[in-house]
Amino acid sequence: MRAPLGIADLKPDWLTDVLAAASGGAEVVGVEAVQVGNGMVADSVRLRLTWDRPNPGPDVLIAKVPAAAEESRATAAAQRTYELEAAFYRDLAATVGVHTPRCYASAFDPETQGYVVLLEDLAPAEVGDQVTGCTVDQAAATVRELVALHASRWDDPELIALDWLTRPEPGAAEFVGQLVNGLLPGFTDRYRDRLDPEVMALVHRYIPQLGELAGHRPRPWTLVHGDFRLDNLLFGGERVAVLDWQTIKIGKSLSDVAYFVGSGLLPEERRAHEQDLVRAYHAGLRAAGVELSWDEVWHDYRRYSFDGLTMAVAASMLVTRTDRGDDMFMAMAERHGRQALDLDAESLLGG
Repeated sequence: MRAPLGIADLKPDWLTDVLAAASGGAEVVGVEAVQVGNGMVADSVRLRLTWDRPNPGPDVLIAKVPAAAEESRATAAAQRTYELEAAFYRDLAATVGVHTPRCYASAFDPETQGYVVLLEDLAPAEVGDQVTGCTVDQAAATVRELVALHASRWDDPELIALDWLTRPEPGAAEFVGQLVNGLLPGFTDRYRDRLDPEVMALVHRYIPQLGELAGHRPRPWTLVHGDFRLDNLLFGGERVAVLDWQTIKIGKSLSDVAYFVGSGLLPEERRAHEQDLVRAYHAGLRAAGVELSWDEVWHDYRRYSFDGLTMAVAASMLVTRTDRGDDMFMAMAERHGRQALDLDAESLLGG
């Protein structure tokens, strides 16, 4: 399968070829593409297909392809995001209990950086909004999907055999620390007037320790999403659906939980409900046969509350800048900063 370089490559003949198994050999004779979503490193489009016969295959699909913006494509290449998402749908999606759209095709070409995932359209389910936040009921439903993801491959040695899958390594942690420290001056100049001074001061205290923080990922490990936030979730169906597997990796499960709860709920709602949500997550793991004490869960939740703040600092400086992107990254930075301060997460650095 030839991996598209952009939306223009999603032509009827290409779609006919990749959908042959699903359509019984029918021909796509027309396609209408409408851009959707708020992706930062890839472009997403809704494809409405016209077939040469009645009802041979899906009439509507969602396709993700390389971003039109050169800066975002360069970031995707450096972070391997296209490769990772295509490989997730190829090798892992069927092995985890989390709810994802059906994938009709996935491909990545390392030479051209061409990429595609062709997905079931789950409309009328709607994407969450990272800027406005979610309700506590939505958060509780999402925590159940975190359990389904993490418990499925808990401490699974077969994950290590997947050489494309990122895992905790000292060299990688050191690189992350150097990268984000290098981005910090620009982040400060750009956002000092938008970010609460107390949160900005926290950023400047912990970023110098980021290499150590990123490297502290002791076992047990599992499959983690790495960017588990509202813009990557669909609400309105029987279950919350999880999208955008471009940061999939092996790691600590509570990093996903802290990331989602800290950025998804407004600070007042989080303070009131966060421990109940984390206890529900713990109970779900135990029901699935995962043995982890409450003290371990709460310690890791607090410690990895910094991960969302790190993402806000780094991603805001690495992808193409937009007004909506600025609003989103500032919402994330503010909420995760407050989360880390409320949890006294600094006291756990170094241990």
